[in-house]
Amino acid sequence: MADNDLKSRSVLVIVTDYGVEQDELVVPVEHLRAKGARVDVASVPNGSPVRTLVGDKDPGKTVEPTLALKDADTSAYDLLLVPGGTLNADDLRQEEAAVRTVQSFVSSGRPVAAICHGPWALVEADLVRGKTLTSYASLRTDIRNAGGHWVDRSVISDTAGGWTLVTSRNPGDLDDFLREVEAALVTSP
Repeated sequence: MADNDLKSRSVLVIVTDYGVEQDELVVPVEHLRAKGARVDVASVPNGSPVRTLVGDKDPGKTVEPTLALKDADTSAYDLLLVPGGTLNADDLRQEEAAVRTVQSFVSSGRPVAAICHGPWALVEADLVRGKTLTSYASLRTDIRNAGGHWVDRSVISDTAGGWTLVTSRNPGDLDDFLREVEAALVTSP
């Protein structure tokens, strides 16, 4: 793909202000921006700087969000990206605004991409039923209990139910994940 193939596309990334796995946030944001996409990072609860972690324990980079999730017009984006990090994902699924955001993308048929522990937000939103997906292995029981079919693969792109869900297991899968995120963006409604 040429560097500007995604120049007409926009991505909303939702995170909490602490505990996001550094590479699951920074690498996709930098990659998609380099491809020409407009990428906004929205943090909850109030748009504070995002303190990332490496391996869920070591301090990572601090990322300045573009906006607070409460101020985002979610209808203005083509794809929703939900990074992992155990602390981030656990807190994110408890944020009503984040759950509503996931639901709004799915109800409008727009794609959602989630990596590592990110699918917890989809479990909370009751959106994995009938979907095949992957994640960090510790989520497999949660996904199965929520009606999803969990598999151990680097990336899954599932279009069941009229919307695309792209999932990956961990930062080691980022190349495959980003390939499928790009494909979902290109075909997004």
